[in-house]
Amino acid sequence: MLWFSLYLTYALVGWLIRAAMVTVVLRRQFAPGASLAWLGIVFLHPYIGLTLYLLVGESRLCPRRTARHRQIVARFRDPARHAQRLPHQITPDSPPSFQPMIAQAEKISGLPMLTGNKIDFLPDAVLFRQRLCAEIAAAQTSVNLLYYIFSCDMTGRAVADAVIQAARRGVKCRVLADALASRFFFHRTGLSRELTAAGVEVAAALPVTPLRRRMARMDLRNHRKLSIIDDKIAYTGSHNVINADYGGRRGNPWVDITGRFTGPIVGELASIFAEDWAFETGKEIEVPYPSGEEEVAEGNSSDTFSAQVVPTGPTPPDSTYRRLLLAAIQSARSELIITTPYFVPDETTITSLTMAVDRGVNVKLMLPQTADHFFTASAARAHFHTLLRAGVGIYLYQPALLHAKTTTVDDTFAVFGSANLDVRSFSLNFELSVLLYGKAITERLRAIQIEFLSRSRPVVLSEWEQRPTLYEYADRAVALLSPLL
Repeated sequence: MLWFSLYLTYALVGWLIRAAMVTVVLRRQFAPGASLAWLGIVFLHPYIGLTLYLLVGESRLCPRRTARHRQIVARFRDPARHAQRLPHQITPDSPPSFQPMIAQAEKISGLPMLTGNKIDFLPDAVLFRQRLCAEIAAAQTSVNLLYYIFSCDMTGRAVADAVIQAARRGVKCRVLADALASRFFFHRTGLSRELTAAGVEVAAALPVTPLRRRMARMDLRNHRKLSIIDDKIAYTGSHNVINADYGGRRGNPWVDITGRFTGPIVGELASIFAEDWAFETGKEIEVPYPSGEEEVAEGNSSDTFSAQVVPTGPTPPDSTYRRLLLAAIQSARSELIITTPYFVPDETTITSLTMAVDRGVNVKLMLPQTADHFFTASAARAHFHTLLRAGVGIYLYQPALLHAKTTTVDDTFAVFGSANLDVRSFSLNFELSVLLYGKAITERLRAIQIEFLSRSRPVVLSEWEQRPTLYEYADRAVALLSPLL
């Protein structure tokens, strides 16, 4: 009788959890796919579903922090605060092909397109580390670093040593790292203590509770990668402060791209660091804008290009990377090349890619042959047949894990930065992208993409259709969880 009573209690509580979670999920106003996925898990097993939801479902910013973040963004992106950038803003006379993307990006970020910028692409992890450390060693006034992963390996040690030496010279140094992805950095034996002891200001982005900190994957992270040196030089892209093998993870070494920027766009990037720093520490940083005239004087002015910084995140909900990516896809008229390590698209993105093919666009999608996450790779494969049948070219990079996030559109513009083509980057993570406008700069980034293509294997539709049925159903089953991956 006791066991029967316990069973009834167990079953009753299960149904109470199911009923309560319907209200909770509907109140949260997830995307329809995410709502169905959560309710499906809860109804399949309410206790497991509730546990998962408590761990990774309710991890958005609380209303108070959301309101505070919006206030900080509005203050830092107020045009009146940045009168120095006015001479470099594009007028309505810019090429018509630029206008739709400029307008969409500015609607998302509130930041304009600026002229007079220069960039060096750094597609090698060792070169990135060497250049960044040398730049920090030469810093005279300030060093501001923001990274999703700040490791304690050889790369992390080299960068930390350079920052410590700069701080001892009297340079103002700040380091902001994601609290979860860089948890070993903040450990009592990590590098953060050494940096703090040397006078470096160190802060954790989006700290989590001890229970959640043990989760390998968490919602709502600061996924940005950014360095600002003396407010004149900026590094941003997909490199983290970690060795290329990412601690021995699958598919290593990882292949990334970072851009070294000079010119007025550095002021915009510095402003993004200042926003994140103010949000986590409550301290504001003044952001001077480089004129860009020094760079033009040092080199050929024809090397300069126009660029637009587009930070995205979950606050507000209309300022997401998903909107930026869809605008780029819809702008394509002849060729669209995308590289991404994680491909977990929603239905709208799949439709946009197939519609681009319908209007004659040559669409190429590059993914790593070996991914580091089984479920995300499986969810990506579930969409291959639909895309291949529509005419999208899919290529699997062979030598390593392609971690670069790049998009080139015709001869018009390019996008690169920290955002992946997945649900997390679309609407949860704080990401940082840069739009590069013009034929010359787009061709430079496309040349790197073509090098990736030369080392990739095309996925052939006829061969893909011969896959074992069991693999196909397994991928489709995992894809049902796409809104949660």
